[in-house]
Amino acid sequence: MSTETSASNLKEYVTATIGGQLFGLPIQQVQLAPPEIAGVLNLRGRIVTLIDMRDRLGLQSATGQGPAMAIGVESGGESYGLLIDSVGEVLKLDDATREANPINLDPRLARVSAGIHRLEGQLLMLVDVDRVLDLNVRSIAA
Repeated sequence: MSTETSASNLKEYVTATIGGQLFGLPIQQVQLAPPEIAGVLNLRGRIVTLIDMRDRLGLQSATGQGPAMAIGVESGGESYGLLIDSVGEVLKLDDATREANPINLDPRLARVSAGIHRLEGQLLMLVDVDRVLDLNVRSIAA
């Protein structure tokens, strides 16, 4: 056996540990997802892409805040799961009271905001789901 290895015999593998066992996946078959892609999940029998909204919006990671939840959304005929901290109530709001984004709204949030509603003591930012799901925009946080 030769001590030199021919470059044509070298193959690249991405390694991953699963259940304590090290695995190698052929690099030409591996596609790395953007960091905001948290994985996939089975949502009512459909496999959907799961997007970590904190990561997508450039917000601090949730630590010790309890289990995250996923909300299912649809856009462009595809289903997605948005990983969020919690779900609140359903509000019926008059579109006539919707306002444009405040000039001082964090630019990371303004990129996905379709306007705001002023509620008692807080602002409700309306999410433009299509902009959130536009994964061609590298990261909203950038």
